[in-house]
Amino acid sequence: MQAANLLGALALAVGERIEAAGETAAGKRAAAPAALVALHEYAGGCTIDALRAIVALTPSGAVRLVDRLEAAGLARREPGADGRRRSVVLTAAGRAAAERVRDARAAALEELLAPLDDDDRAELGRLAGAVLGGITRGRDDAWRICRLCDPDACGHHEGRCPVTIAAHGSEG
Repeated sequence: MQAANLLGALALAVGERIEAAGETAAGKRAAAPAALVALHEYAGGCTIDALRAIVALTPSGAVRLVDRLEAAGLARREPGADGRRRSVVLTAAGRAAAERVRDARAAALEELLAPLDDDDRAELGRLAGAVLGGITRGRDDAWRICRLCDPDACGHHEGRCPVTIAAHGSEG
């Protein structure tokens, strides 16, 4: 019971720090920081509907988000793969904003981890990986879970990310 309660409190504290850091770095609120990072790291060129799923918005909310990103010069719509849908891509300013958000998230997390030594960090990483791997049921889950992640930090490209491993394992 204590572990679950502490995890809940930690999740809120971490979430609040990440949200504040991302909003400050992007100069945008709500889902915009996550959309910027997701588009920068792995979802560039996705449809508005795919972006909607990643950042957990309604269809109309996703359209408004892309409208705001376009108005700010951070993203643009381009023709999609099938000619009927539009894809969302970042502009140079959007890529720079995404990098600021990703870096601000990393700094906020480093500040939270400051009380831990290297062994404690490794153990926390192992436990967090186990929990994240256990809740990942496929690529859609992975995209949502990792919407603010730095794929290099978790070893995604080297096949070490527990979320990616679980997503691949669940899809056979």
